[in-house]
Amino acid sequence: MPEDGYHSDSQQKEGKRQMMTQFRARRWIGVAMLSAATAAFAGSAHAKEKITYAYLADPALEGVLYGIKSGKVTSDKIEIEASALQIPALISSTPTKKYDVLMNAVMAIPFAKRRGLDLVVLSSALRASKGRLGAGIWVKNDSPYKTLADLKGKTIGSYSLRATGTTWIRIALWKKHGMNVSYKGGDFSWVEMPAPALLSALETGRVDAATLIHSQAYKAKGSGNYRVLAWTNKDNKELFGVDTLAAVHVTYPEKLQARPEAFKEFNRMLRESVQYALDNTDEVGEAIAKSTAKITPDYFKAWLADYSYTPAAISDEDRVAMKTVWAMAKEMGILKDDPPDADSVIWEHAIKE
Repeated sequence: MPEDGYHSDSQQKEGKRQMMTQFRARRWIGVAMLSAATAAFAGSAHAKEKITYAYLADPALEGVLYGIKSGKVTSDKIEIEASALQIPALISSTPTKKYDVLMNAVMAIPFAKRRGLDLVVLSSALRASKGRLGAGIWVKNDSPYKTLADLKGKTIGSYSLRATGTTWIRIALWKKHGMNVSYKGGDFSWVEMPAPALLSALETGRVDAATLIHSQAYKAKGSGNYRVLAWTNKDNKELFGVDTLAAVHVTYPEKLQARPEAFKEFNRMLRESVQYALDNTDEVGEAIAKSTAKITPDYFKAWLADYSYTPAAISDEDRVAMKTVWAMAKEMGILKDDPPDADSVIWEHAIKE
């Protein structure tokens, strides 16, 4: 009996020891699993979705994005990966759907639709500022040209003959000044050249007049060496009662449907970045002037007031501007098909102005 009692007691002790070992193992496994689950949840809660954004390479637009790029405007939901592209790259990127959001020409929407590509407007990107000094027809101060009629048969340099901005210029010259703006057999000989070459081409006489980009127009105005024969942004405001709209931010229906909240957050951040620029123009002007030798610190403030503006929202005037430029383009033969209705291509959750 003693031996049997001894073995029984020893077995009981060993059984208890094994049970405690298994309990501890299960407890540590449970703790580890809980920790892993907690970490995974925390990681998912703080992981940010990425929105890729392509915009026109222009110093002024760096000012618009300064709030985002400098970390003044932040989000706990998304991060914006912004890429500055030249116009040809923006155009070629549109059908590839490489970017979530693109700054694109207003005229790109009906052209894309004709090719079976639907674009959705998130906000207005480039609207004429209240000073309406953009889209001028510039000549040298000592040139013999005093009126647009004097330019008949002469050359006008343009950064892009198919650009929406150029279309607006042609509309004003046609409707306000009675000029024949056809590229074939019209009153002027239009010459397309790289934007950086426009001012030097005008200076050296390679063209008789030019539609300068904003930074060049600012420089030309300040130099006193050039004159403007027509401020076409002012002409179009007088003709149609709206400020011209050259570019919008667009995305694709399937991208929008897949991540609507991310795009809402993108719109919010961009709008807040614009507001930061408006509230801190001196700071932003200084910052972007340091990053490029092409502009001076005071240019950004002048750009916002007199040349162009990025609303990052949609106004009723913007809707009318879109309808107007498309209707005029159809009348001019630029568009072969009826353009879409502006309201049908604007996102229902776009920020309203």
